[in-house]
Amino acid sequence: MPHQPPTHSVERSLRRAGATVVAGLDEVGRGAWAGPVTVGAAITGLRRPPEGLTDSKLLTPRRREQLAPVLADWVTAYALGEASALECDELGMTAALRLAAVRALEALPVQPDAVILDGKHDYLGGPWRVRTVIKGDQSCVCVSAASVLAKVHRDGQMAELAPQFPQFGFEENAGYPSPVHRAALEEFGPTEQHRLSWAFMDALPRWSHLKRTRSLPDGDEQLTLGF
Repeated sequence: MPHQPPTHSVERSLRRAGATVVAGLDEVGRGAWAGPVTVGAAITGLRRPPEGLTDSKLLTPRRREQLAPVLADWVTAYALGEASALECDELGMTAALRLAAVRALEALPVQPDAVILDGKHDYLGGPWRVRTVIKGDQSCVCVSAASVLAKVHRDGQMAELAPQFPQFGFEENAGYPSPVHRAALEEFGPTEQHRLSWAFMDALPRWSHLKRTRSLPDGDEQLTLGF
């Protein structure tokens, strides 16, 4: 089923309200068991986007990889920020997302006056002026661009890790739950790339001594996504 292409309508409304530079933000890796959480930030202006741009989750891996270099050349600017698996454990997901988002924003060559954030929760907060948009990765051009760039980057990172941990299938699952991933966890236990405070550890009694207790509370519910 075809999807409506993203538009600049939210960005235009922010510009009418006084913003000169608007960045779109999207995250990838929030529901993974292993690897970092990555946030992409993209500034696109009001130009017509490349054909086929939409939320990265609606694109095939091949199409995402084709589109990412086109987007990298087309956007006005983009940057990526990450929080490691260890930082996710220590901070909780809400704070880890904010850390990754701040790193992405601070890496941009120009600081935005306003930020469009995918979803309904503002995990970024001040000093940025934030507009949250549900399904912004489908409806907003700059958020869609950030979505694709972040997804392709993180998937590539996890594929590069795969030879170090061949049993886990990171090249296929990118650290997300999958039958191969579950079986490897049960047999071999978690690696240093795993989020050891996540609820999936409760289903691994053999490896319960490795479970990490978070020192700080997190505002989000833990993702079980598993066993």
